[in-house]
Amino acid sequence: MTTHIERLIEQLDDSTGPSYDARAELIGIGSDAVPAIIAGLRSLSGFGQLTAIEVFEEVADPCCGPALIALLRSDNSTVREWAAMALASLKIEGAVEPVRRAYRACLERTTPPDWSEPEGIRWALTELGARTPVVPPLTAHLRATAADNALGWPSAHFTEIINDLADHAQVILYSQFWRVDAGRTYGISGPGLDWELAWTAPWEHLVEESRTWSLLEASEAPAGDDIFVAPTWIDRTDLHPER
Repeated sequence: MTTHIERLIEQLDDSTGPSYDARAELIGIGSDAVPAIIAGLRSLSGFGQLTAIEVFEEVADPCCGPALIALLRSDNSTVREWAAMALASLKIEGAVEPVRRAYRACLERTTPPDWSEPEGIRWALTELGARTPVVPPLTAHLRATAADNALGWPSAHFTEIINDLADHAQVILYSQFWRVDAGRTYGISGPGLDWELAWTAPWEHLVEESRTWSLLEASEAPAGDDIFVAPTWIDRTDLHPER
């Protein structure tokens, strides 16, 4: 069995197709495969490590925690992001400080806060209870009126949400749009505005710049009773986390 598991782990690197079957079989083997996957992580490429992380999440054996923490120091930004998110989804004990360090390292590399890695790590910190997003009262109230299972806020309130967030010194990074139809949710295209903030600017400038761009987006955004908007935003403390 050990030799077979090792062969499956090698196949995790093969993105032409075998990795998918190897992933499924390793998940089926379960916890018995986890020690060998941990031992083989260093021999895998970024693709193989990402697939291994998926196996860890599906098997949900907490003994993978130290290996995931080690992957937070990977040279591959996506591996770091996925490792942080896996630590959060598995509620690995002792993960908070390593994930915090990974986030600080991300900021020290001057990775823009709206890129995938810092966003994923912020999500992980939130799930681990180490980060509390700022949700102003009006924004919280409007979210509560959304339809069940809707991803976001009713599009009719988009402008109100933008101004409420900006009035509470929050920087909106981007917004996604969803349509709810017959109880199912579908992602839909927004205006497609592509803005970049100058992250070295004062926070107050970033707040107003993101307000301006978001209001322009709201003026062109899809609307309707079945359309919902999900903005992503950050607080000043997300750029200056506690040490």
